[in-house]
Amino acid sequence: MPCATDYECSKLSEGTLLLPILNESEWSTGVRTFLYFIALIWSFTGVAIIADVFMCAIETITSKVKIVKVAKPGTESDYEEVEVRIWNDTVANLTLMALGSSAPEILLSIIEIVGGNFKAGKLGPSTIVGSAAFNLLCITGVCVMAIPNNEVRTIKSLKVFAVTAICAVLAYIWLCIVLRANTRDVIDLWEAILTFLFFPILVIIAYMADKELGCSPKVEPTDIGMLELGEASNVLKPSLKDPEIVSFIKDLSQNSQFTEEERAKLVALRIQARQPKNYGYYRVGAIRDIGGGKKLVPQMSVHLHEAYDELSEVGFSSGALSQFRSSVGETPKTFVEFASPKYAVLESAKLVKIAITRTGNIKIPAVVNFETIDGTAFSETDYIANKDTLVFKPDETIKHIAIEIIDDNEWEEDEVFFVKLSIYDASDKNVQIGHQSITEVTIINDDEPGIISFQKPSYVVKESIGKASLVLERTKGTDGTVTVTWASKDQTAISGKDYIGGTGTIMFEHGEQIKSVDIEVTDDKQFEKDESFIIELRNPTGGASLGRLQKTIVTIVNDDEYKKIVDRVVGLTHLNLNRMKLGSETWGQQFRNAMSVNGGDIENATSMDYFMHFVTFPWKVIFAICPPCTWLGGWLAFCVALAMIGILTAIIGDLATIFGCLVGLEKEVTAITFVAMGTSLPDLFASKTAAVCEKHADASVGNVTGSNSVNVFLGLGTPWVIAAVYWHAKDEVFVVEAGSLIMSVIVYAACATICLCFLVVRRNLSIFGKAELGGPANFKYLTGAFFIFLWFTYIVISSLVSYKVIDVDI
Repeated sequence: MPCATDYECSKLSEGTLLLPILNESEWSTGVRTFLYFIALIWSFTGVAIIADVFMCAIETITSKVKIVKVAKPGTESDYEEVEVRIWNDTVANLTLMALGSSAPEILLSIIEIVGGNFKAGKLGPSTIVGSAAFNLLCITGVCVMAIPNNEVRTIKSLKVFAVTAICAVLAYIWLCIVLRANTRDVIDLWEAILTFLFFPILVIIAYMADKELGCSPKVEPTDIGMLELGEASNVLKPSLKDPEIVSFIKDLSQNSQFTEEERAKLVALRIQARQPKNYGYYRVGAIRDIGGGKKLVPQMSVHLHEAYDELSEVGFSSGALSQFRSSVGETPKTFVEFASPKYAVLESAKLVKIAITRTGNIKIPAVVNFETIDGTAFSETDYIANKDTLVFKPDETIKHIAIEIIDDNEWEEDEVFFVKLSIYDASDKNVQIGHQSITEVTIINDDEPGIISFQKPSYVVKESIGKASLVLERTKGTDGTVTVTWASKDQTAISGKDYIGGTGTIMFEHGEQIKSVDIEVTDDKQFEKDESFIIELRNPTGGASLGRLQKTIVTIVNDDEYKKIVDRVVGLTHLNLNRMKLGSETWGQQFRNAMSVNGGDIENATSMDYFMHFVTFPWKVIFAICPPCTWLGGWLAFCVALAMIGILTAIIGDLATIFGCLVGLEKEVTAITFVAMGTSLPDLFASKTAAVCEKHADASVGNVTGSNSVNVFLGLGTPWVIAAVYWHAKDEVFVVEAGSLIMSVIVYAACATICLCFLVVRRNLSIFGKAELGGPANFKYLTGAFFIFLWFTYIVISSLVSYKVIDVDI
């Protein structure tokens, strides 16, 4: 039932701050409702776009560093320089970061009072409570469910979280006290001032909790070098001068499968992955994903993902790979492929077993399809066709499939067919097919163990190749398991100096045809003439014999371009790192990014990026006027962006008021639904991404509780102080009619207490994985559904009280 007539809504619109620009009161209610709804939603996208600029400015301010000298591990007098953040993370999260995520709600409350002749309104306070409910209940529920199955995320800074969580409830209990228990529907000046002062008190207490009451444990010099990335967010060690990064560049430069641009992209992502990230980073990333703006991390092809997996296997830890995956906002992938590109089977064996392996993230289940494809061998005459699915359970790395061979007792030449792997579920981006997606199966007519020989009589490799792979082939039979030894023989190249030689053994399993001898080549960075050595095969076992190519010559050519390649990669890496910066350095760059879909990265732009770029294009161009974040340390952009958010928030307040009236919603209901959700959606996406990518839950759930406390202390404390001072100067009282707000606060406080207690239970019970987020699939979805149910309960009860369906006189 409408809350007002069309005439009343038109009169209401005349009393708003900025709207309407034109008089549309004579238009039909349906048209007006539709237009105001579209305008409200579009304004929310504008808030998200300017919030991008605002958060970039905050990130610039809080990311300032100083150089600190620390003793190198194992030494007392040898020091190294380490970059350390000036801002403490806890202080930054509760001040600028919280203001960045809650600015629209806080400014709406301030503007409503200042623009309403210093009289209390209903939209601002209700939006703050509604946003708190959405943040704590919905965002936490989504974060719990977003974690991959059987993975968990725990709160690391538990004392800080305890402080902000308790305040997130006490702040709203305080509202009940000042609105009802002390002076009913009146805010005294001391109450307003104390409400505001709770904000610095919260920051101080949280800082003390972070520093363990000012008694920080002594950090030994060796601890600095062993700080785990992503945990020590004040240490910004990774750079192009870091020894690990230098080694990474060298290894990439030795790999000829990458272009220089791909190498530079991997190095830049490697550096970025190792740098600590806070909530602001993920919020900017979420906003740009929504608005089709410049992505913080460029998308990468499957080829680069697989190549990185291979690099991780030959020298990089799985932790580094996980951080790399986190940097691109993805769950680590699992790669499934055939163990060998070729198999052979005797026709009389009647069965061939083909091995399928997987690498990468083996902690998740994986399902792939496989099917046989005819070659010179035909299904139903030479073999039995097979098409099925293959399921890898968590931690399973190898599976076998069996293909039945038909023995027709007729002489035939060797025949081949193929087996192909494919993705089972295209929507599951965590499972990928590796390089060896097809294997060849040869049906042979003898029972010989085969002849082993090199595939090529000679190989030419660059000095910077890293490892030379010399291919061995088993022909004319693959029956049984056989081995062959190899031995190196110096020519002009010297083992131990130019390459790592010696002897080794290669094993061919039954049916396997292809293997390789991997020889490490030493890159001494000195100019030398071409050098060579020989690899010989000896002592075959299992009945196998050696073929004609029993030895191969390997020639190492000097890589004169090595230094030039590295220099070019470093230069390109700098360009990639500049592209990944949150903010722009010039106005021209800002406008180019604003006017280009995906920030100019058209190659990786999706159809959704194009659509959202079209929708948000006017906002992007308008807000590109904001000064670049690099000017005056970010403070100039901070102030200008805050002013722009204030203007847009005033417009949203007017739109929400008129829209709510047109559809028959009370102001309080409009605030806790449309306005609260519209201003909090970027936080939802940011927290979800942070929950998946970070090792701990602090950047996702921990930020929610801090933001909810700041909403009250700043969002209500600031306008209350302004209004209370104004009325006190007139010797009058500042009247705040709580109405249904008090019941909304009580319901939220109850739901918040239940939610926080449930998180404590999850942390202490093994059935939930002893963690706040994630855990076994059934329980994590149960938890998420329960939290979202609490939010619906809050909305329903608050709405019923607003409409006086539930008459509660408190």
